[in-house]
Amino acid sequence: MREELLDPEPGPDDLDVEGDLASAPAENDEAGLRPRRLDEFVGQAELKEHLSIVLEAARRRGQAADHLLFAGPPGLGKTTLAGIVAAEMGVGIHVTSGPALERAGDLAAILTQLVDGDVLFIDEIHRLSRAVEEVLYPAMEDFQIDIVLGKGPAARSLRLDVPRFTLVGATTRTGLITGPLRDRFGLVARLDYYNASDLEAIVGRAAGILGVELHTEGATEIARRARGTPRIANRLLRRVRDFAEVRGTGVVDRDTAHAGLAVFGVDQLGLDKVDRAILDAICSRFGGGPVGLSTLSISVGEPTETVEDVYEPFLIQLGLILRTPRGRVATPAAWEHLGLTPPVVEGQDTAPPSLFE
Repeated sequence: MREELLDPEPGPDDLDVEGDLASAPAENDEAGLRPRRLDEFVGQAELKEHLSIVLEAARRRGQAADHLLFAGPPGLGKTTLAGIVAAEMGVGIHVTSGPALERAGDLAAILTQLVDGDVLFIDEIHRLSRAVEEVLYPAMEDFQIDIVLGKGPAARSLRLDVPRFTLVGATTRTGLITGPLRDRFGLVARLDYYNASDLEAIVGRAAGILGVELHTEGATEIARRARGTPRIANRLLRRVRDFAEVRGTGVVDRDTAHAGLAVFGVDQLGLDKVDRAILDAICSRFGGGPVGLSTLSISVGEPTETVEDVYEPFLIQLGLILRTPRGRVATPAAWEHLGLTPPVVEGQDTAPPSLFE
């Protein structure tokens, strides 16, 4: 590591509690909609209970909270929970991400600027380099870091103390986190998709912040098309709000929500243009499959990683497609959703054969 780490300059990834999460301006839609306290957070009841116990115990002891790892699909509230942890503990928060910490010195520069009790939030923590992880291990356990000064025979190692801090990690790929790093977290929690009632409450709260007149039926219409994800629910609310202001009376009721979502290409299952293009390609162009991932991605004009990681999981959850060793296959539900009749193979019943036939 470099000698200037002993007196590091603030970096672009080093934000304090006065930054984006803690004091975001109300006019910023995305940041302004984030709950700032645990009792404002809707859904994830089991996780909220566990987190409230951990934070209350830390407050009573007068210590920094234990290290926390939040896992789950994008848009479920991992970043929001990191801000809530800092707010509940009354401490600052420093925000960075795994890809931004390219060298061990980058992490050391942030750690040396922390104050006792601060929260260090690392998004996409599974993308940390191995060299950065090696610096993070002693920092998490012993609150110390090793700095190498000089090069060659004159190099020497210096161990520095860092303030007692709380590391909050967020990941969408738990399996890519190394075992030694995962085991150093005191609480590993997975966020689940939200049910319709929770999403309705989230949409209602967001409408109040945005000043949108929202009827219950309109909130229900938006919530059931939000893919179980608050981020998508809030995004759909903003688009329906725009539609209501431009082509309606400004009131979001059921009919306005239905018409607005139709204009923006979101159907009754929450599928968008690309989702339907994938289903149409499998059913109309390839006879229901099986079709390989590369062929499918070329047919819809999207990279294979985008199709596999962004669009397919939701289609599989809805039971519209299947992943098989030979490729992707459309289910009868996909044909029905597109208004098509599934082909009948000559000499074979419409029902699939059993395992022993």
